[in-house]
Amino acid sequence: MKRIGVFCGSSPGAREEYRSAAADLGRRLAEAGLGLVYGGADVGLMGALADAALEHGGEVIGVMPRLLMPFEVEHEGLSDLRVVDTMHDRKALMAELSDGFIALPGGIGTLEELFEVWTWGQLGQHVKPCGLLDVAGYYRGLRGFIDHMVAEKFLKPPHRAMLMVERDPVVLLARFRDYRPPSVAHVLGTGDT
Repeated sequence: MKRIGVFCGSSPGAREEYRSAAADLGRRLAEAGLGLVYGGADVGLMGALADAALEHGGEVIGVMPRLLMPFEVEHEGLSDLRVVDTMHDRKALMAELSDGFIALPGGIGTLEELFEVWTWGQLGQHVKPCGLLDVAGYYRGLRGFIDHMVAEKFLKPPHRAMLMVERDPVVLLARFRDYRPPSVAHVLGTGDT
């Protein structure tokens, strides 16, 4: 693995733990020699993540759509800032540049980005690991709902297992290094899309 794509909020959220976890992940990526690919902003969890990676000598690539530039202050100190036309272009370029994906706490954009790359993996469009860093139980409800999808047979257990959930970034990154995609191929029309 060379780079990890991280999806997270442009807001700091309600708890200091979220900002601390973002900074901790940025530091750990840099110390592990892993580049960071993220949304390019200098605010919220995005800013804390990028600042920490940069402070510890990491490569940080931001990918920002033009339409967000008036709203999300782009980070001025990045290794590389790529400006793209659309949100779709952002996700496609982040996916191309990344060897795995982690979601920190965030809003609907964070979830949408994570779910898209997870879906691409389910469809066999990539074999890259996807994970949730469950800071302070932020994703507890989502984890429960995803397990409910399995119980209701809308998601196959091997595809559920593709989304790793950990509270500790060191454990999550170790699982990423050992990741092997499921051998059970997704078959369209089975009701688990």
